[in-house]
Amino acid sequence: MTDTTTLPQAAGLAALTLRDGALERDGRPYRMLSGSMHYFRVHPDQWHDRLRRLAAMGANTVDTYVAWNFHEQVEGERRFDGWRDLERFIRLAGEVGLDVLLRPSPYICAEWSNGGLPAWLTARVRALRTSDPAFLAAVDAWYDELLPHVVPLQAAHGGPIIAVQVENEYGSFGSDRAYLEHLRDALRARGIVELLTTADGITADMLAHGSVEGAMPTFTFGTGVATARQLAPEGAALMCGELWGGWFDHWGERHHVRSPQSMIGTVDELLAAGGSVSLYMAHGGTNFGLWNGANWDGVLQPTVTSYDSDAPIGEDGTLGPKFEALRAAFAPFHDGALPVVPPAPRFQPEQEVPLTAEVSLIDAVRSLPAGDPHATPLTFEDLGVADGVVVYEATTHLPDDAVLTIDGLHDRAGVFVDGRRIATLERDGETSVMIGGAARTAVLTIVVESLGRINYGPRIGERKGILHGVRLGKRFVHGWSHRVLPLDDGLPLDDRLQLGDELPVGEESLLDDWQPIGEAGADGVAGAVIEVAEPADAWLAFPRGAKGMVWLNGFLLGRYWEAGPQVTLYAPAPLWRAGRNEVRVLDLDRLGTGVEVRQRPEFGDTEEFIGS
Repeated sequence: MTDTTTLPQAAGLAALTLRDGALERDGRPYRMLSGSMHYFRVHPDQWHDRLRRLAAMGANTVDTYVAWNFHEQVEGERRFDGWRDLERFIRLAGEVGLDVLLRPSPYICAEWSNGGLPAWLTARVRALRTSDPAFLAAVDAWYDELLPHVVPLQAAHGGPIIAVQVENEYGSFGSDRAYLEHLRDALRARGIVELLTTADGITADMLAHGSVEGAMPTFTFGTGVATARQLAPEGAALMCGELWGGWFDHWGERHHVRSPQSMIGTVDELLAAGGSVSLYMAHGGTNFGLWNGANWDGVLQPTVTSYDSDAPIGEDGTLGPKFEALRAAFAPFHDGALPVVPPAPRFQPEQEVPLTAEVSLIDAVRSLPAGDPHATPLTFEDLGVADGVVVYEATTHLPDDAVLTIDGLHDRAGVFVDGRRIATLERDGETSVMIGGAARTAVLTIVVESLGRINYGPRIGERKGILHGVRLGKRFVHGWSHRVLPLDDGLPLDDRLQLGDELPVGEESLLDDWQPIGEAGADGVAGAVIEVAEPADAWLAFPRGAKGMVWLNGFLLGRYWEAGPQVTLYAPAPLWRAGRNEVRVLDLDRLGTGVEVRQRPEFGDTEEFIGS
């Protein structure tokens, strides 16, 4: 544990105090008017701009989670530089006049891969979010590294942090009181002196199991101010720690929106009741790379690349009617005029360029080195891979008209026999396929993609890949080699490029290792060159493409999928260069014909949704 005697001592009392069921600051009644914005979903060169927009909206606080797995993808290798410079983000917030509500729970949900828990940890520890010694030891080691970065930035030491969350919606997950107490005590022992909070849904059971003595409970809801008032414990201030002003999207569903009138109705009701608010999300940002999470509701529900969440500050920084409604609602709580609204973002001129196919998927994966063979297929966790694509290959005897079955497929697999694609299988659909023809010896190749790690509920920490085995009829196939596609954001990390690092001019792309060694097929790798006059924001679309991942100048923007609803991918200005820009696409199903540069997003057909 950190030696707390070496930490700066509190210069005074915590910034926020509770008196008679209300928040006070410097002896005066206080309202927290907060909005959620996650530094890990916004390019760091745009942090300042987005924080300025949040302040101009009338917020006095920015709320951010801390995603553990974003900082510690490899156990013991913790990063706080570049995109992961949490201290810089917090200081920038203070510079634009915002306080910070920090939410450093080991678990964050956030529709983020694995709910923020590192894949190496969930591969090893089963009793997640409990007082299990193995889990607490990992948390303590993480806090020993994390908290010295933020303790000096508390309001008590002149910084902007005024509150710190202990755990996130724990009342909807577990009932381990010792775990919550350990987290509370761990924060205090390492120098956190500001107001502690928790956040839970609006039921008595969630509140009872998610609260801990010494932390002010807050609520999460889309509507439900009256219920929250009834449930709020005596002496606690009324606060909605997450007021859902919009909602996220899953692939294969409609784009969720919430009308400005519906959102502001709940905000006004809460403010009229004397409450404080944190809007989730004020600026949603993007699930760049492969950081999107997934939910489970009888089937896997992977989250799309966009995390726009129909927020008042759009994914590209544009401002909508919700922004104006909140600015008007928050203005009476400020002593002076609100900050000036920043200028609108600039966008690239629209154009379309062709995609040139370079190599088929099967040739691309076979050009990669294979590891030592194993009797049975290994999971992503066995291979030290967090997300992305793993290729399994075995040579075996096929009986007449064999039926191939993947037992425990997580999540999606392209199946090839002797280099010819015969099927695409999915965990919640068909996991078997008939292999026609006479008995023979053949090479089986199975390309498995993780669609996103579950971020909420009892299935968090699920493994990825082929969990149990591959059968031909009743017989298991043994003798498998494994290849890991060189995608960034996965484990092992690529030494040249990680999420948050831009590809230096003149450096080769991550995909340049895949040299054309055969005829390109319907799936595979393709490239395009986009010439621009100067860096500016853009939205990219891939007409007639089926299911792919996209790199811009070596940076993995995320995934597209014809299942919808999302059509366009956000390509922020800092990723562009004046002149030549390279786009690379890996489509696991069917390459499109070109790349469209657009000035507006297309999120698909919409439906009104308040959250649940």
